Amino acid sequence: MSKLVITDLHVTVDTEDGPKEILKGVTLTIKDGETHAIMGPNGSGKSTLAYSIAGHPKYTITGGTVTLDGQDVLAMTVDERARAGLFLAMQYPVEVPGVSVSNFLRTAKTAIDGEAPKLRTWVKDVNAALEQLNLDPTFGTRNVNEGFSGGEKKRHEIAQLELLDPQVAVLDETDSGLDIDALKVVSEGVNRFRAREGKGVLLITHYTRILRYIEPDYVHVFVDGKVAESGGKELADALEAEGYDKYLKAATA
Repeated sequence: MSKLVITDLHVTVDTEDGPKEILKGVTLTIKDGETHAIMGPNGSGKSTLAYSIAGHPKYTITGGTVTLDGQDVLAMTVDERARAGLFLAMQYPVEVPGVSVSNFLRTAKTAIDGEAPKLRTWVKDVNAALEQLNLDPTFGTRNVNEGFSGGEKKRHEIAQLELLDPQVAVLDETDSGLDIDALKVVSEGVNRFRAREGKGVLLITHYTRILRYIEPDYVHVFVDGKVAESGGKELADALEAEGYDKYLKAATA
């Protein structure tokens, strides 16, 4: 059964001049075991898609549907979407002063599973996840994202992915601000998640460098709030060589 099905999705955002349409009819299906990469120029609607799926109140759905295993995602609250199996890794993770990483992770796991994890096994799981992401065990005592480097923020999000074990991961520019070493560590974490049975990944990125480590099944070019073209990994290679110029020209023609 298909995991995440997006059909003719239209989304607006409020501006000083009134509502502005950002997504103009996006249709996309992510099945079990598939990784889809979305690429496109700035302002094309990539992040809007991610936040709209997650339920950010800034964005208004004006048409279309989003379902997860047949359930109406758009009818769910944000926390219901998380419990249903949706996960969003944000481009700019927010700081949460006064809340430690360990408390944050355990609270999130409890909310999603409906019961608190057993403390002894949970501590082992957390430490193992942190170690795989080259994060010291004392990392769990720090406040969420407070004073974190860009690489630490992104590795922390992949630790969340590892521990919360959603059905579909939406990763919004997870490679943003990462050096080569951190990019490899983060990519390895995403690949561990992908290797689990029945997982889907929607990976939003500007650049092809992360696709050297996380090989997509499908690549979609986003321009002007729509999917301009879809293909395999070879499409990403073509974008690297040629850029988005021809798609931008076609959109304004």
